[in-house]
Amino acid sequence: MEIDKDNANPTILNPSDLPSRRRESHVKRRDEGGSGLFDDLVPRCSYLSDPFDAPVSTSDPDDDAREDIDEQEIYDLISTICDPEHPLSLGSLSVVNLPDIRILQPTSPLSSISTVAVEITPTITHCSLATVIGLGVRVRLEQALPPRFRVDVRIKKGTHSTDEQVNKQLGDKERVAAALENGTLMGVLRKMLATCE
Repeated sequence: MEIDKDNANPTILNPSDLPSRRRESHVKRRDEGGSGLFDDLVPRCSYLSDPFDAPVSTSDPDDDAREDIDEQEIYDLISTICDPEHPLSLGSLSVVNLPDIRILQPTSPLSSISTVAVEITPTITHCSLATVIGLGVRVRLEQALPPRFRVDVRIKKGTHSTDEQVNKQLGDKERVAAALENGTLMGVLRKMLATCE
């Protein structure tokens, strides 16, 4: 029995149109005047050591060392989440977009907590699964990011008929915790987080 879909014919982006680091590196290489075709065949000249460089440590990095995380990494984490209604990713449906992801630095010099703010755009203004999609994005980020990040997932203003109500639900920790205890909802989230290819 097929479930009625809110948006039976969504707009689907071609994977080659989605943001990617790989494509940017090839574009930069061509723009910098490199030959492009043979850049990968000719090894770059590098010196083994420079006497003025600091010695390279071979020990494991400190546990306190912070790896920089940028918006592209966040996009890569959430763009592959499957839409609950369609066998397509949130990135290919433009539910998540790179310009709608921001990493906000701590507001206080005493705090080390940064905030990852993600605005999602439902495919239609009356999408009944907008809260579930937002919850899936939130769960993926909370599982993948280190604890120094706070996650804030919202519906982009004006893109949903009940965006204020959905944002209130997504921002309420108690409601999110209660939703994650629901077995049926967790089954839907597991399918979404299985990563569409």
